Formats: sequence, structure tokens, C-alpha cells
Amino acid sequence: MSVAVEKPNRRQPMLKKVRGFIRWVLSKTFVRKILHVLDMAGGVAIRTRVGAHIVGTLIPGSRPVLCSDCFSDHGLALDAARIGILNTLPCPNCGAQNSKKLTLYLLEVLASQFFVRGSVIRARYGSAPFVQFNKQHYRKNSFDALPSLRRDAELIGEKARFGFFEYGPRLWMIGYVTPLEELQDPQRRDPVIKRILKEYPQRTWSATHTLYRLRANPSTPSNPGEYDSPPDQFLGQGRLDSLELPIMYCSQDIEGCVHECRVTVEDELYLAALKPVRELRLLDLTELLAEEHVTEFESLDMAVHMLFYAAEHSYPISRAIAVAARDSGFDGLIYPSYFSQVRSEEMPFETVYGISVRRFPKAAQYAQSGVFPNVALFGRPLHDGIVGVTCINRLILRKERYDIGFGPVKPLPGNWNRPWR
Repeated sequence: MSVAVEKPNRRQPMLKKVRGFIRWVLSKTFVRKILHVLDMAGGVAIRTRVGAHIVGTLIPGSRPVLCSDCFSDHGLALDAARIGILNTLPCPNCGAQNSKKLTLYLLEVLASQFFVRGSVIRARYGSAPFVQFNKQHYRKNSFDALPSLRRDAELIGEKARFGFFEYGPRLWMIGYVTPLEELQDPQRRDPVIKRILKEYPQRTWSATHTLYRLRANPSTPSNPGEYDSPPDQFLGQGRLDSLELPIMYCSQDIEGCVHECRVTVEDELYLAALKPVRELRLLDLTELLAEEHVTEFESLDMAVHMLFYAAEHSYPISRAIAVAARDSGFDGLIYPSYFSQVRSEEMPFETVYGISVRRFPKAAQYAQSGVFPNVALFGRPLHDGIVGVTCINRLILRKERYDIGFGPVKPLPGNWNRPWR
């Protein structure tokens, strides 16, 4: 009996060597600088007709396929104008000259920004988009949209050769995470809190660390006592404080203080700079846990991540964690800011093929960069001499900036043209 022996693929070692050589070349600083200069030169060249033709001939992927004037949906057109680039070549679809142009790559960026991120719906815990796109749905669009947007989606899909469809998320994305479900049940909560105290790292902060605490309209701004934890009658209104445990909310990030205090232009704002008087022992809940042999459904990391991005219904759980940390000898918590979801400019609970980016070891630094930490100190740290005020300043809001985007609207049954009542 003869046995078929598979011949070795001699091309594989060569391909690995070629890829390795390319990575080595691109890792060199001077090569990256040259590519950066060429990129800038190309960006300038496409603003002239001759330059745009030359760049389009040398790099076919740089040629526009659509433009911001091609779309009927107003929000989609505005997003296209924000994402698109200046290019003197006329749009091959509508012939517009002065509009922002979209290459195939930018068309995919637009689809991701408008249809996917723009369709994200928040659940009690977690969130997920209701629209996705891929090559397999080319010419098979299957999501419900207004007629004008449906035509725009078909145009984008035809040019980019992909299709849009209604997305059914994996259930962990909308809060079906076992440790999180256990935290929501007071009868099963304690074992999970014990795991949190054990598995999350401890940080020790000395007098070299500076913290900031913002107050709006204090009665005596120059009095350091105004910057301690709130009086008893105001306890139980925040994420971590309760009648049992006052909390001094502060941050190492001044902008984070402004976000968390939800201030207005009418407020008189005062900022206190604080330093620890002794070493502080803090439980760091912003750390990304390296969990092995678990999926998102069993992940303690995902449970805590979703907990601090949830609204007021989650407060009893986070307050219970704070009390347990205090009872275990911690001086406070480092925890994710609720406003990390907008400050990072990243999609909440970002995934790759339905798998959280937090599950990829090489993406840990990327995922961590989207978390902005706050600090909660237990008790009344100023009164107890744990921290001291080093300076008090008035804070002036000079400018606010909003980075906005758009997304699709799910049509209601019936006639969309009926008048408002």
C-alpha cells in the first residue's frame, strides 16, 4: 500500500523571510520619516489636478470613488465631509469638484463610523450596534432604514463591495456576564466582591502624587474644609458614597474633574490641589485583568468594566465594593471614569469578530489607553489628615469642544411622512 507524502511548500519559508524583512525595514525610524514625508507630499499633490492624476496613477487606491455630495441622508453627508479629503479630481459618481472625496479605504471608515458606531444601543450593562457590514452581504443589504438612507447604503455597498445587515450581538455584549449577573443579586454578590479585592492590583501612592478636587459654588472657596467629602445630608447620591461611607471624589486629571462634576458656564468653580500626607493604599479597578481559559461570559474583567460604564442602577453594587475595600484596609479606589466612553473617542466595548479587544494580549495597551481613571478616597481624608490641600485656584472654562458623529435611525412601522402631533 502506498502512502501519499505531502510535499513541503518551499514558498512558505521564503514568504516568512520577505515579511520579516519588510517589518524590519518599516521598524527603522528613518524609513518611517521618509514614508511620513511622502504621505504629506501626496496629500499636497492631490490638491492640484496634475498632482492628483499622478498620485492616482501611482497609487490606484488613492483615487476617489464617492464624495460627500453623493448622499441623500444629511447626517451621512456631514460625516462624509468630516472623514473625506481634498482632491481636485471630480467625483466619478456625481461629478462634484469641490466636495470632500472618499477613497475605498475612507468609504470603509465612513461605513464603520456611521452605520456601526452610529447604531450602538446601550443596554443596562454593555452596548452593541444593531448594524454591521461585511463582504458576504454584498448586494444583500438586510437592515431596516429610511428610503433615502437605504439608497445611500446600496451606493456605498456597490462601490466598496460589501453589504449591511442587522446585527445580532453576542449576549455578553449586553451584560450577560456571569460575575456581573452575580453582582446584581445581593444573595450572590459577596464571593464576587472578594474576588475583586483579591485579583485587582494594589497601588501605593506617596506625597509625590498630586490629586485634584473641583467644587462648584462653594460657600467659602478659600476654606480647605470645603474640599473634603460632602456632609452627611448629601451622602448616597454618587457612584460610591453611602450613608455608611463618605467619599472624596478626585482625580489626577483636571478635565476629568470638570466632566464628573457636570458643571455649567454659570457655576463658580474652584480647584484644590491635594497631596497625600502618608502613603495611600488604593485598589486599582482600572487594570485590565489577564484572564486565561475564560471567555467574556465568565470574565471578571468584563464584569467590572461594564459595571463602571453603567448608569445609576449600578450604584448599589459599586457602593458595596467600596465598603468591602474600606473594610479590607484600603484607603480608596482607582476606578474607571464613566466619561471614558466619550473622552477616548473609541467605540464602547469594542470587538473584533465578536471578541472583545480586551481578550487579546497584544491589544491590552490599546484597550487600557481608553480608560481614564478617577480616585475615590474613603471617609473624610482632609479632616482625618490623610491628604492636605497645597493650593486652591479659581477654575475658568475658556472653551468647550464637541466631536460629534451621526448614525442611522430605525424606522417606525407605518408612514414616516405623517405630521408630528
